[in-house]
Amino acid sequence: MKDLFDKQGHRGCRGLMPENTWPAMKLALDLGVTTLEMDVVFTKNKDAVLSHEPWFGHEITTKPDGTYMGEREERKFNIYWMTYEDVKTFDVGMKPHPRFPNQQKMKAVKPLLKDIIDSVKQYMKTSKRPFPYFNIETKCLPMGDKVFHPEPAEFVELLMAVIKGASIEDYVIIQSFDFRTLQYLHEHFPGMKTAMLIEDYDKRELDEQIKALGFSPTIYSPAVELVNESLIKKCHKQQMKVIPWTVNDKKEIDRLKKMGVDGIISDFPNLFNE
Repeated sequence: MKDLFDKQGHRGCRGLMPENTWPAMKLALDLGVTTLEMDVVFTKNKDAVLSHEPWFGHEITTKPDGTYMGEREERKFNIYWMTYEDVKTFDVGMKPHPRFPNQQKMKAVKPLLKDIIDSVKQYMKTSKRPFPYFNIETKCLPMGDKVFHPEPAEFVELLMAVIKGASIEDYVIIQSFDFRTLQYLHEHFPGMKTAMLIEDYDKRELDEQIKALGFSPTIYSPAVELVNESLIKKCHKQQMKVIPWTVNDKKEIDRLKKMGVDGIISDFPNLFNE
């Protein structure tokens, strides 16, 4: 990646548009992000789909019968057991979001990763701006293997098939909380950029986390609460960029930039321009 401040639009621009949809990615590009952040899961037929959960989350989903998804039933609608034709019958753009009241409402479906890549390529031909990076999260955890998603090796191979098929390897970062996918990538696709995601409750020292992963990733991506100048210096000493998530306050963005982070992931990429 070029050495410029990395403005990442979280799930496109979740604060402004339905998350992980083309309208969210398009607006993020219009707002000048350098990286589109997104999440990937798989269908029954092994199609890569943009979705934060491997099921239809209750906060954003309207079921095919027109009723809103309930919190207690969401995991019954497991994308890994659906075809993409099934997936397209659920709307993820019309239900008012309880945490993002300014999110524009519109009919939307969870898109295929390959379609998003194609749409970005097409849009870049006319928008006269640098081609963006794609920061793709592998949505998997050990307890979900073969239930909500493929096992790590298959997950990575399926994802890489889409990335290589689109010839965008140089523009992709693969991030995960599940170190297994990053370890498989490092071994089998060593040229790929990786980002180690760290939860706010992970209080291990940086060296412990790196030891658990087994290598130094391209990017260290912690919850913003964990970031301090000492951590940034330690990461830079190991040639790792620091890109925290998810920062939705302009003053906090400015504070972190002054502190020396290499980028920020935000639900409101419009804040980068204010």
